[in-house]
Amino acid sequence: MYTDLPEEQLHGYRSAVREPADFDQFWAGTLAEAWDARWPVRVEPVTTGLVSIDVFDVTFPGFAGQPVRGWLRVPHGAGMALPTVVQYAGYGGGRGHPLENLLWAAAGFVHLQMDTRGQGSGWSRGATPDPGAAGPEAPGVATRGIADPRTYYYRRLITDAVRAVDAVRTLPVVDPTRVAVLGHSQGGGLALAAGALAPGVRTVVALVPFLCDIPRAIVATDARPYREIRDYLAIHRDAEERVLATLAYVDGVNFARRCRRPTRYSVALMDDIVPPSTVYAAVNAHAGPTELSVWRYNGHEAGGIDDEAALRFLGEHLAEGAEPIRPAVGRRSGAELRSG
Repeated sequence: MYTDLPEEQLHGYRSAVREPADFDQFWAGTLAEAWDARWPVRVEPVTTGLVSIDVFDVTFPGFAGQPVRGWLRVPHGAGMALPTVVQYAGYGGGRGHPLENLLWAAAGFVHLQMDTRGQGSGWSRGATPDPGAAGPEAPGVATRGIADPRTYYYRRLITDAVRAVDAVRTLPVVDPTRVAVLGHSQGGGLALAAGALAPGVRTVVALVPFLCDIPRAIVATDARPYREIRDYLAIHRDAEERVLATLAYVDGVNFARRCRRPTRYSVALMDDIVPPSTVYAAVNAHAGPTELSVWRYNGHEAGGIDDEAALRFLGEHLAEGAEPIRPAVGRRSGAELRSG
């Protein structure tokens, strides 16, 4: 059944999520610190038996220079710098197996599947620990370090997502002017954040994005991961103001307000994990051009493989004459990020 507002009300729904006064400074400072802690990306070939796709084990510096893993998939025999898709995993998942998720490389893109720190033991495997701050938390990672935006888990993971873009753009097989970010659920929320924060992102695909209009989401659904935040507040009854203040720094609505990249969203009207109104909140706040796929009879899987428009969207926005492979180009520091 429909899990949220009637469809005609969803179209005009606007979020009341608050925006921290130092939001831009917070993220510029966080990313500048990560930039200062960078080190060269490590790329090791993986033997897979595939004949049309080459796979590499990648390690790059994420938050505070901490190592983050990923799989890099490249069309075999690529002799030019190619358009690239950086993909982020949904909640509980990691980078998976090297033979999984071959669509984007099969379609002719370089594909970086970023691992997810501290996750990767739910529906797909991971290999990246989260050495960040702990403390009282509900089971899962959605409340890890939530008492302060500086210690919050998603500060680290969003920084990893931005640094994944920086890292992939240093690779000679990648055309640094044609990079897209993509994800489903948690991955969609990370893609939206990276689209607002990472220099060099050309376009964004955010499928049923998690982490948007969080104050509404935690009272509009009983499903996890939002349930973790509600469970935390049910025990830490005096922490609501502090927790909501932290969450505002990672809310996708605030990133959408800053994202001028063309972005394709999807929403599922029978989704009980990501309430549809929270997706519309991001779409209606988005600073750049948007497209939206509406799946009226689907839950959190949304369109699944039938959402072929995402492939079309990336093909259109990343389609330009390929450039010869060339040495890595210089990067701008986090302090030079645009704030709006």
